[in-house]
Amino acid sequence: MRILMLSWEYPPRIVGGISRVVYDLAQNIAQKGDDVHVITCWEAENSEFEKDKNVFVHRVQTVDVNTVNFVDWVLQLNFAMVECAIKLINQTGKFDVLHAHDWLVAFAAKTIKGAYEIPVIATMHATEHGRNWGLHNDTQRYINNVEVWFTEKSDKVIVNSEYMKNEVNSIFNLADEKIRVIPNGVNLEKFDGVQREPEFRKKYALDGEKIVFFVGRIVNEKGVHVLIDAVPKVLRFCPDTKFVIVGKGPQLDYLKWKVWNLGISEKVYFTGYIEDEDLTKLYKSVDLAVFPSLYEPFGIVALESMVARVPVVVSDTGGLGGLVSHGVDGMKAYAGNANSLADCIIEVLSKEDKAEMIKDNAFKKVCKLYNWKNITEMTMKIYHEVIMKERWFHSDKE
Repeated sequence: MRILMLSWEYPPRIVGGISRVVYDLAQNIAQKGDDVHVITCWEAENSEFEKDKNVFVHRVQTVDVNTVNFVDWVLQLNFAMVECAIKLINQTGKFDVLHAHDWLVAFAAKTIKGAYEIPVIATMHATEHGRNWGLHNDTQRYINNVEVWFTEKSDKVIVNSEYMKNEVNSIFNLADEKIRVIPNGVNLEKFDGVQREPEFRKKYALDGEKIVFFVGRIVNEKGVHVLIDAVPKVLRFCPDTKFVIVGKGPQLDYLKWKVWNLGISEKVYFTGYIEDEDLTKLYKSVDLAVFPSLYEPFGIVALESMVARVPVVVSDTGGLGGLVSHGVDGMKAYAGNANSLADCIIEVLSKEDKAEMIKDNAFKKVCKLYNWKNITEMTMKIYHEVIMKERWFHSDKE
């Protein structure tokens, strides 16, 4: 098969979780011998074209004019993607299937589908309605309308959890048979050979401190403010604890002020963005990973923590709630409840035997359910399904 993927992020450009999912899926499909091309957004110091292992990556630049807002920029990105796709198809031939990730590439996907009669699969990693707990302004309503239109025009829609299936079904009013649930996966070999490095760890905490770790975008939906509210109670019971928060986003300055206002600045370290190599080392340096999201379609960072053999505490919401069995392979706190979150953190930090049991069970679970071999096969099955349907449709017309 020849497969074309559209995504607004692909390593080394990492905005959220989409980048890792697209990378791993593309690489695993290409390893099977299929021809995989990814069209994505260019960033400074990136090459416009490269063969990344077995995947052909094309990075496009938007028009060099100042855009009024993010929506305008997204439209420019779609124009550039269409231009790239036209050149690519003219040079190398038609693709069998187009796999488009989220609303940000919707217009390009639909244009290519219509022009070349290529079936389109849309993966909805999240929804605007879910991210914002409703639609509160014209921009949010516009994005929601694009999502509805995009899923209607796609041949199949992939979501990463039963929670997301219910959300897409109810918000977009899609038929059940059009939606497929395929979980995100994680590279089971990501931390092979990575050891705990005492000197590296000292950059983040004292030798006697346990590290509680968060990584993700610093936005309201990720619930970092709930974690900050939980810190004082945790410190009362586990005073030798350091909270390391990795990531950047619009809430960062507010959260730094909140930490200062609570008088816990010495116990909370905001790292900002860190490179992947250091992030991998950090996973092996921490004692607990906490993901207190208010909205989370899946939660791939929780899977990465499990593979790194770090016990996790998550909020019982969305896809995160489905990843963890409470007290068995992780701990689940009530979403938005700082007291519940603190209790879960204290439970893991104060009971080493339980922390070890959780780590072992979680690693086994991820290896069994969230490996890329199974996920790739499930995705390829959908590719074959839409390709055969498209071929039948055209042969029937003839």
